[in-house]
Amino acid sequence: MSVHVVVVGASVAGVTCAEGLRAAGHTGPITLVGAEPHDPYARPPLSKQVLAGSWEPARATLRTAAALRELDVTLRSGAAATALDPLAHRVEVGDELLPYDVLVVATGVEAVRPSFPGADGVRQLRTLDDALALRAAWATARHVTVIGTGVLGSEIASAARRDDREVVVVGRSGRLSAGTVGTLLSDRLLTLHRGNGVDVRAGVGVRGVAHAGAGAATGAGVRTGAATVFLGDGDSVATDLVVAATGGRPRTSWLAGSGSGLDVSDGVGCDELGRAAPDVYAIGDVARWRDPRSGRAVRVEHQTNAVEQALSVAATITGSAATPAPTPFFWSEVHGVQIQAAGTFDAALPLSPWPDDSDVLVQRDGVDTTTGVVGWGAPRAFRRARTELDRPAAEPGSAAVPAPAPAPAPVPVRA
Repeated sequence: MSVHVVVVGASVAGVTCAEGLRAAGHTGPITLVGAEPHDPYARPPLSKQVLAGSWEPARATLRTAAALRELDVTLRSGAAATALDPLAHRVEVGDELLPYDVLVVATGVEAVRPSFPGADGVRQLRTLDDALALRAAWATARHVTVIGTGVLGSEIASAARRDDREVVVVGRSGRLSAGTVGTLLSDRLLTLHRGNGVDVRAGVGVRGVAHAGAGAATGAGVRTGAATVFLGDGDSVATDLVVAATGGRPRTSWLAGSGSGLDVSDGVGCDELGRAAPDVYAIGDVARWRDPRSGRAVRVEHQTNAVEQALSVAATITGSAATPAPTPFFWSEVHGVQIQAAGTFDAALPLSPWPDDSDVLVQRDGVDTTTGVVGWGAPRAFRRARTELDRPAAEPGSAAVPAPAPAPAPVPVRA
């Protein structure tokens, strides 16, 4: 029997899953559905090389349509999935009902636009088109205001300072966050930003933005740049460019009315193998997998995690050797400091210095079991400390269980 696998989402997760299926011996048809008109591309370079202009968009391409054809993968670009009928095993793509035997959801997240007055004229960064529009505005901006104190906001602020822009970061929350670690690194991030000349206004929020020629959005204010950002504390910031990095929303609206019983309360809820329903899997930023170590359902927005989940699901679909749920992993680089995190983190528990290197922080559940590891500009020490994850607490006098083998390498970005 020829099994047709439909992957909805031409992301790094979707492309990796298609390639993983072929590598594992799947010979049936594979259809890769992508809402954007471009060849599949990697998102991390958008806030770095593409934004800075050191890469043209083609360098971020993961696989061209021609390369996918060589793998016998049918790419349906510029076609968004709009509905799912899991009982009939059909997904609606445009005006077509596409049948499947196995469906993999890899639709990622979409940027959330803030709701204050003037938000329509604020730039965002999620897609390749966003990056190119922002790059055009970036070229002449001397002062950049970033709204949002999450990891993307930190990365944009870092890129702006690297290009010698003046930068203000504004956040509604009084704490800065970093991926899976949440706000546990807030103090370190705040010190890092301020040490690199970023003016951080955390905990004030934005009342509105007045764009040049559009009139004040929230009342009086002297506008000397292209826009004026009105802050919640009554202050205002004159700026050339405003970028909103106010979080992402899982792309699940097309699944909400499917009647499938899928849990889409925060992405697509899955078991530890990525199964969301019979013959339906979810991977990448949109997927909330059950972590067998902590028992919690975790959704991780990071490329490495997406790659590992995609390979795991490809192995499950083809009946290859069972692949355990990948350890949640995150990394970023802010002002030249590489920040890495593996495992799960509880906001109520502290991070403690690792005895072998104080630039590595660990979180423990109780006394002995390490549940999360953070590296702060210490990649080698982080790799060593990471081996404590998945290692059960040792009884007195017993030998520790060896750490698992490293995860497969991510899909490379085409140079």
